[in-house]
Amino acid sequence: MPEYEKAMRPEDITRLFVERSNAGDAAGVAALYEEEAVLAFPPGELTVGREAIRALWEKVLAGRPRFQPEPPLPTLVSDGIALTSTPPRDGAGARAQVVRRQPDGSWLRLLDQPEFVRPAG
Repeated sequence: MPEYEKAMRPEDITRLFVERSNAGDAAGVAALYEEEAVLAFPPGELTVGREAIRALWEKVLAGRPRFQPEPPLPTLVSDGIALTSTPPRDGAGARAQVVRRQPDGSWLRLLDQPEFVRPAG
């Protein structure tokens, strides 16, 4: 596995996700997650574990989608855990991630909710 740039701040993960996704690098995207991370995607389903997340992104990235950077909302950090979020450009809800500081000081995603949809009504 190649040596990837590490997220040294929680907010770095979003930038690295966009760069690696747009490069078609599913392994690089998966490297942003802890081994037992949980991704709430596809909508209504959970993808559990780095290997399953890599396989999912391999399928998604085969269609060559293009991702645009989204400005982060303020990050909430406490005791080595952080909540990061971004508002999607289309205004269709929000994205939120729980990330954890690793022993080397870098950060990885533990929980990823890439799509929240506003409740009806």
